[in-house]
Amino acid sequence: MISRRQFSAAGLLAASGLATAARAQQVIRLTAVAGHPPVFLWVKYFDEVFIPEVDNALAASGGKTKVEWTKAWGGTLVKLGGESKGIVDGVADIGFVSTIFEAAKFPMQNVCYATPFTTDDIALVTRLVNEMQDSIPAMAQSWPKNGLVYLGGAALDGYNMWTNFPLHTVDDLKGKKIIAPGPAANWIKDTGAVAVAGNLNTYYEDIKSGVASGVVTFATGAWGAKVHEVAPYITKVTFGAPFAGGICVNKSRFDKFPPELQKALRDAGASYAQRFAQAQTEAAVTMMKRMQDAGAKLSELPAAERKRWADTLPPIGKIWAADLQAKGFPGDQVLQGYMAGLKKAGVQVARDWAVR
Repeated sequence: MISRRQFSAAGLLAASGLATAARAQQVIRLTAVAGHPPVFLWVKYFDEVFIPEVDNALAASGGKTKVEWTKAWGGTLVKLGGESKGIVDGVADIGFVSTIFEAAKFPMQNVCYATPFTTDDIALVTRLVNEMQDSIPAMAQSWPKNGLVYLGGAALDGYNMWTNFPLHTVDDLKGKKIIAPGPAANWIKDTGAVAVAGNLNTYYEDIKSGVASGVVTFATGAWGAKVHEVAPYITKVTFGAPFAGGICVNKSRFDKFPPELQKALRDAGASYAQRFAQAQTEAAVTMMKRMQDAGAKLSELPAAERKRWADTLPPIGKIWAADLQAKGFPGDQVLQGYMAGLKKAGVQVARDWAVR
């Protein structure tokens, strides 16, 4: 039989043990940011997949480390295109860095934008870019050079055309103002269309107000931004699924994290990339159908016209590679590696950008 004194002593020891365990747990505060809102899947999965996987991994490893998250999506803390600077400057600790809007810092990661009319296979594009980052040192160094640790990437579903006019041939583009984000402006060069700058946050109002007559974008983004309401003609031209960026963490902070947190972040990043690719592929099909159900008119550009469009463009791949070479980057290696990877995977490209 346990005496009251023994019971009290046991209770004190248990309480002491709990207090010691509580004191032993390291709490790390991380602020996560994204320029886009969580209506877009790459941010939604950041919030609903990546972060929970980090938390679950830490708990499973013994709970010595816990993260307290502050989430700032939709440009509320760091604006679109300023994510890497915000993370490095300490405004945030981790975030989705959109390489398309930070091409000056991550030029090699934008190889997909110099090679249109390729593939809509999101998982394949993500894998090829990751493989090149592993095999091309200069490409891998893009992240630490800019004060970041790359955890996991994402490619968007394939780009197509949303317009407020029917698009049957390349000739229909003449004289039209088309929103083409960043390097995607090259995809309509020499077609007679005029490229207009913009991003997912501005597409709807720009087309509604007459600033442009259409946009080069992708299904999940178009649905989230309600582009089909102002540009109901959807033309599938299959520009391709481009690498869009990835989840990155401040390198200085990462280097000081305990090993279990470093591992949890890397593992969650790899899982995020895989699960996002699958979800984004499925979502693209669903969103396209929803837009059609809402009244949008979907058509596919004939194969001959698609090739004609590709052949109309200047040699944007070689121009892009030469520009990088002049700046000291292995542009030729990246371009040739990407095109070779596509061919090895069985992709029938409309034009081999590494050749002409």
